[in-house]
Amino acid sequence: MRQNRSIPSATVIPVLIYPDVREAVAWLTAAFGFRERLQIGEGHRSQMEVEGGGAVIAADVHGAQAPPRAGEITHNVLVRVADAHAHCERARANGAEILMEPTDFEYGERQYAAVDPWGHHWRFSETLADVDPADWGGILHAQ
Repeated sequence: MRQNRSIPSATVIPVLIYPDVREAVAWLTAAFGFRERLQIGEGHRSQMEVEGGGAVIAADVHGAQAPPRAGEITHNVLVRVADAHAHCERARANGAEILMEPTDFEYGERQYAAVDPWGHHWRFSETLADVDPADWGGILHAQ
């Protein structure tokens, strides 16, 4: 794949809508440890880097683009982290609503779930072990 400095190198990049992009960037940096890669306009968009090679874009409200509505879950962004417990505490200290405390799962992951102040749902996952999907009922189709 050809590289372009104007877009993150991640293959999949969620674009999440926020009513105030600059406020969202500050919060995502403080609470989740994301890093702003590229600011586009004063409040239009921001490309955020996620440790490990991931990316997310915070975009402004315009046209039919709107943040989630209360009581509605339209997505859940999964982000891999090195330490789910420490990450959860950082998110909590910065005002994230924690929906599920760090929990160990049979598929080798420790995960917690959070909601940001704008209603976006996040799940953070720390790998504990390399587990064969067949051990917990998964069916691996491709590797």
